[in-house]
Amino acid sequence: MKKEISRRDFIHTLMASLAIAPAMASVQKDLPGGIPLRQFGNTNEWISIIGYGGWDSVVNKTDDESIKLMHEALDNGITFYDNAWEYNNGRSEEVMGKAFAESSKRDKIFLMTKVCARDYKGAVSQLNDSLRRLQTDRVDLLQFHSIQYNEDAKRIFDPENGALKAVMEFKKQGKIRYVGFSGHMYIDSHLEMLNMDFDWNSVMMPLNLLDPHYKSFEKNILPVLIQRNIAPIGMKSLASNNGRIPRELKIPAELCRAYVLSLPVSTLVCGIQTRKELLTDLSVARDFKPLTSEKINELLEKTQPAGITGNLEAYKDPKGYFGCSHHARALREEG
Repeated sequence: MKKEISRRDFIHTLMASLAIAPAMASVQKDLPGGIPLRQFGNTNEWISIIGYGGWDSVVNKTDDESIKLMHEALDNGITFYDNAWEYNNGRSEEVMGKAFAESSKRDKIFLMTKVCARDYKGAVSQLNDSLRRLQTDRVDLLQFHSIQYNEDAKRIFDPENGALKAVMEFKKQGKIRYVGFSGHMYIDSHLEMLNMDFDWNSVMMPLNLLDPHYKSFEKNILPVLIQRNIAPIGMKSLASNNGRIPRELKIPAELCRAYVLSLPVSTLVCGIQTRKELLTDLSVARDFKPLTSEKINELLEKTQPAGITGNLEAYKDPKGYFGCSHHARALREEG
């Protein structure tokens, strides 16, 4: 059995990573009174340290309310906007497309969406859907969504029928600028994708106060990204959409966000459903300074008993979470 890193060794490794990776996303441009920017991996792009989550962007709101909140986020310095082809059956992309249809707004944001299909034909169809819904001629970042199924990498990289073929065609046409992948569940699935012969621009993964204690992306994937200068994108900083860490462990959401932002991530995608949540996240991000090692150690000590069970990170358990439902249905139909 692989020996787990001690909390002390983990803190040492984290601080060393921040020190030895000056070209990574830990490089931060501070904007007085505004949202700091971090470098997007090995590119010349700079993005806001918090991103606007696509799934939550339309939840419990009308289209007009959703658009108004996105505009307020942009006016306050949030430039990174997340989405995916399947989110809310396409409504998330459609509403975000309305919000940023004007070039004066579209040109201010770094727009990401994700493709669910692993095959060429399906990816072409979904990419065209996304561009149409988002009312744009290009996405700044396209990610393969929810990498976690058997042979995901093999399907995507199939030279004749894989989704990568479609993505690279769209990229050649200028419709996609950068390419990455996301996943919630399996470390090995991320490593398999990282081991493919491809220059990834980004990797999106769960990062939070529970993760270091159980099937940790932070321990096993983040160092690889730092070494290869691939932009890490954090998600699940509260452990779920309804905030299980603040709700069950009584650790404020602000501290949960600050912990992830203290890691060398390019941005942290936040699920924002209400104006109150937006204002809270803006307050965390403005003039952000990393937590001290003492504070990090204190928080990890507090979360260790709950974290080692994995119970609060349901998305790491195949019985509790199925990402990219469209692809899962397609696999079931194939038998």
